[in-house]
Amino acid sequence: MSGALSVPTKFSIGQVVRHKLFPFRGVIFDVDPEFSNTEEWLSAIPEPIRPSRDQPFYHLFAENDDSHYVAYVSEQNLAADETGEPIDHPQIDLMFDETDEGAYKLRPESLN
Repeated sequence: MSGALSVPTKFSIGQVVRHKLFPFRGVIFDVDPEFSNTEEWLSAIPEPIRPSRDQPFYHLFAENDDSHYVAYVSEQNLAADETGEPIDHPQIDLMFDETDEGAYKLRPESLN
């Protein structure tokens, strides 16, 4: 985990979000207060939709209609998912318990 953030974030760990441009949803499991991936990763994104690096980036257990994967997404490209539908990613159970409200709460052992 990245630890305490010095920048306010719009979303929180355990929150279900959806991508604004691409058809996938996910559960946030970590947050970087600013871009912390490779230059190659960033430059691979087409310039018209390339996110600014000076914003929080979120690590997601993500899923679409075809697969499950881990995604790294800028805050500007995320929105809260209001469907209430659970995320069926196989790694979620390693870190989270699902609440009655359909959200995800970190397991105590994940906080270490």
